[in-house]
Amino acid sequence: MSSHNDGPSPLRLRTDDGIDLEAEVHVPPQPTAAVVLCHPHPLHGGSMTSLVPSELFRLLPAAGIAAERFNFRGVGGSGGEHGGGRAEQADVVAAVADLRQRVPAVPLVVAGWSFGGDTSLAVVDERIDAWFAVAATLRILEPEEYLAAHDPRPKVLAVPERDQFNPPERATEATAGWTATELRVVAGADHFLVGRTTRVADWLIAFCAELADH
Repeated sequence: MSSHNDGPSPLRLRTDDGIDLEAEVHVPPQPTAAVVLCHPHPLHGGSMTSLVPSELFRLLPAAGIAAERFNFRGVGGSGGEHGGGRAEQADVVAAVADLRQRVPAVPLVVAGWSFGGDTSLAVVDERIDAWFAVAATLRILEPEEYLAAHDPRPKVLAVPERDQFNPPERATEATAGWTATELRVVAGADHFLVGRTTRVADWLIAFCAELADH
């Protein structure tokens, strides 16, 4: 049984290294999938209310998918301080653990934008079923730290056509040796996805449906 409510609920997460995180969850009735949303770079104004996580947090529950977003350590009401994309991996795990407990029997996807995509691709927790990285820069960590690269679970990388940090050609090269990985180019978009978030949401919703059918 999954608990559900009629709208988003604020919550606090506790990481394994003792950091208290600000978060929000929205579990619709009888969810078909669950998605943890990871926000862009904390040192460049990124937070759980940034454009892409906000739009996904709004659109996913309407499509029957549970969504949880959180502020990385050092952001907003979260404790701790920025950890360069390494300490933040514990933040992702805390959100995964919480959402998996709330929604136990459906596919769980970690979806991150930019820094959030990089950080989530370093986390290979057994409770994760798939990854959906939006405009991941693949620059925050060393190549060997993206542990999802060689994991058999499916990964979709949504790469903006005009991404300033990781355009399609570079993304294709950077992920050449990855397993179970699909690159999709977001036509007309740059790194910030303005006006293109619905396309990304549609892809993520369809990806969740595919996972639920298997």
